[in-house]
Formats: sequence, C-alpha cells, structure tokens
Amino acid sequence: MAIQAPDVTRVVDPDGTVDERTDPDLSASAVTDMYRLQVLARTFDEKAVKLHRQGRIGTYAPLQGQEAAQVGAAYALSESDYCFPTYRDHAMYLTRGLDLEDVLVYLLGEGNYVDREDPDGLRTFPPTIPIATQLPHAVGTSMAADYRGDDCATLVSFGDGATSEGDFHEGMNFAGVFESPTVFFCQNNQWAISVPRERQTASATIAQKADAYGFEGVRVDGNDVLAVYGAVEDALEAAKDGEGPRLIEAVTYRRGAHTTTDDPSKYRDDEEVEEWRKKDPVERTREYLAEIHDWTDEDERQLRSWADDRVADAVEGVEDRTGLDADDIFEHVYARTPDSLERQRRQVVDDPEVER
Repeated sequence: MAIQAPDVTRVVDPDGTVDERTDPDLSASAVTDMYRLQVLARTFDEKAVKLHRQGRIGTYAPLQGQEAAQVGAAYALSESDYCFPTYRDHAMYLTRGLDLEDVLVYLLGEGNYVDREDPDGLRTFPPTIPIATQLPHAVGTSMAADYRGDDCATLVSFGDGATSEGDFHEGMNFAGVFESPTVFFCQNNQWAISVPRERQTASATIAQKADAYGFEGVRVDGNDVLAVYGAVEDALEAAKDGEGPRLIEAVTYRRGAHTTTDDPSKYRDDEEVEEWRKKDPVERTREYLAEIHDWTDEDERQLRSWADDRVADAVEGVEDRTGLDADDIFEHVYARTPDSLERQRRQVVDDPEVER
C-alpha cells in the first residue's frame, strides 16, 4: 500500500492569512525586500521569454511560479554561506546580490557569474546544466569548510528530476556519512521536463528520501516565501551547529515551459496550470504585506513601475556592449586546437549578423 504524503509546512495561506505559530517574525522591510525580489524576478522572467522569441538571447529556462522558493531560500543565507544554484535559479542569483546585468550577460553567452579576480571571495557558483552534478560539488565544498573550521554552510538547489540521478544519491550519501553542513534544497515543481513526479519515484515524498541517508527531510510550501525562509534558516543553523545535513522539499510548480524550446501543452492540461495559478507565490506575498504591513495599491504601482524600468534599463545596457566575436566560440576549449575545430573556424562567415 502506498504511503500517503504528509501536509507541507506553511506560514501564509493563499489568501494572505498568517499562521502566527510558524511566522518567522521578519521585519516589514525584510518581507518587502523579498517581495521586491520576487516582482523583479517575474518581470525579468517575462521579458527573458520575449527576448528568446526575438532571437536576442539563447535558450532560457523560465522560473514563473518558483519565485518564492528561490528568493526565500537564498534570503536565508549569510554572506559567508556557499550557494550552488541550478539553471532555473535566476531569482536566487538576484537575491544573492548579483546584478540583473550579470544574469543577462550569462544568457548572452558572455559570462558565468564567477569573478575570477577574487576566487577567495567566491560564495555563489555558476549554474550547472547537467542535472544534479552540482550536488557532489556542494557536499565537497561544505566538507572542506567544515575541515577548516569555517562558520558557514552550503545550500545546493535542484529540481525534482535531479533526485532520479546518481549524483543526487552520491551527494546525499557522502553528506550523511561525513555529516557535512549541507542543505539540500529541492524545488519540486512537479515536472522533470515532460515526466511528472509520480512517474520517476514511488516515494510518497521527496523529503523522505533523506531517511535512507541518515538525516532529516522536511516538506515546505514552496509558494510561501516565509515558510521557505524559515525552513532554510533552521536547516542552515542546524548545519552550522554540527547537526549535519538536511533535505528540504519545497513543493511548488513550474507554470511556464521547461525551457523556451519546450511545449508543455503536449504533456499537461490547462486545468492543472490554472489550479496552481491560484496559489501564485508573488500574489501570496503581496496579500501578506497588505494584511500585516499595510501595503497599498500605490506601493504596488511604484514597485511594478520600478521593476519594469529596471529590466528595460538592464536589457538596453547589456545589448549596447560590444559582445563576443564569432571566433571566440573556439577559444578556451582545447590547449591545442585540433584540426577539426580549425576547419570549423575557417567556415564561420565573416561579420555574421542577426536580424532583430
């Protein structure tokens, strides 16, 4: 008989009602800041999809529906904590203090978020495209920090599809055996491209997978930014106190396509998307601010206007840069360029142009 999944931890209901027993008691400015980041992330996300359709950026992984999970998790990190985001975690990068321009430059193929001039200050790593490969890296980083006696922990983010990969199990096993200060943060958005969660695991929950590796797993409402923040903050503190790793399953939903080369209408219906739209994470945070901190329609108007302007300015500024030359594609691949690559280089059209 299948095990039933337990309820998820929640602070704010979809209508903005607050469970005071679980409220992390953040200041109005902190919650407003988290809301600002969510709105900025969504505004950028909507613009990025359009930029791809216009041929102005490469393949893009939309994040709509996962803003609260990403912002809440990253907001709980201290400056000294390590963070390993995944390719959909644009809001996580913004929350970690990277500029919107940094995200755009990466999508244009001209950067990867890493400041090579200050490797000692590196705390937020580039996104990994291969599924789950960042998990062993994150565990190794947290183990190294633990050996040095550093007062920090590591958060590694991944999707539900990653839990079917070997790297997930290897990372979890190492973390459990060596009690590394690692917080595994799974954004369970219900779909691994076109495969629903129930088709890739017989477990009632993803959180319970932690049991097999000797540490705690918890489920949290991934559309509730305060609940996510509280769960991650608790896990980070426990890790720093020597209590070992923890797995957090943030239950959320990817409302857009897996990437801009995907057509989700082929594998899910509009009714499902509509049901999750009613649980919108951005709207839920706004309702909380209105209920608890007197957020007004004018506050909302000003914030939306700022986000629109911020995104427009970032796009304009980045696209005004000189950019890469087509020849640059062939650099930094091999120590000695093989003949096959040299032949490809010679076939590149001089001064290629893309119509906008």
